[in-house]
Amino acid sequence: MEGKAAAPAAGTVLNALATHRGSAFAIDEYTTATVELTTETEGVTGEVAGAPDADTRLIERCVEYVIDAHGGPQHVGVPSVSGGHVRTESDVPMASGLKSSSAAANATVMATLDALDATDRMSREDMARLGVMAARDVGVTATGAFDDASASMLGGVTVTDNDDDTVLARETVDWDVLVWTPPERSFSADADMNRCRLVAPVARLVEDLALDGDYQRAMTVNGLAFCAALGFDSDPVLDALPHVEGVSLSGTGPSFTAVGDREALEAVRDAWDDRPGRTLLTTTQTEGTQTA
Repeated sequence: MEGKAAAPAAGTVLNALATHRGSAFAIDEYTTATVELTTETEGVTGEVAGAPDADTRLIERCVEYVIDAHGGPQHVGVPSVSGGHVRTESDVPMASGLKSSSAAANATVMATLDALDATDRMSREDMARLGVMAARDVGVTATGAFDDASASMLGGVTVTDNDDDTVLARETVDWDVLVWTPPERSFSADADMNRCRLVAPVARLVEDLALDGDYQRAMTVNGLAFCAALGFDSDPVLDALPHVEGVSLSGTGPSFTAVGDREALEAVRDAWDDRPGRTLLTTTQTEGTQTA
């Protein structure tokens, strides 16, 4: 039994670290998961292409959770699924603030369901919730990241309450997106939560802007606030502001994303290209996670 799915990366409108309410938007870069299931061996193994030492607990746990829910003989018509293997491949750098963990979890959950011919047995929001549950279980997220997971699973931009894993708003957006990823890495589970809580009043303002559909101004306010809270240089935001309304630190960094029309983003890219790392000009993604 084999299944495959691809999940988009995402950028940040509102970081959920301060208030556990967040907002994110899917971008046209992907993590793909291939899952092979078996009834003959015990346990789940995982691998990340090109990263032999990567932590695979999240993707393995996602497979385990789906097997527990849908891998019994009453569902698959054969003896109970007892094990499997998951392999992920990604255009999204790990620990870069572009929701690589959420994309990997979403792709793995859907690929496992695809292997079981069971994608119609869970809603897309519940698939995202299962991946979030696995992320919390293995300790790779500080907030549960349902904002990131929902944007990647559903596509478009979402606003969420991460305390009860509900979608407060979702909208399809058609933006060009510029991403700058420096060489450094930053793990969200290592973020200084106490400093992030200090910007909660600003985060509530960003939430109001996002729920009003003013996503681009929300991004910029978020970016300035969380650069200060997380200790990042805000100069990439200032570089972009003469050209676009929406620019932010993405997640807990170190990547920054800017949105707007392509000509304006090309001007921002000229400034960001002077910085070490990688720039990418892409678009938003509206379909969310899909079987491949």
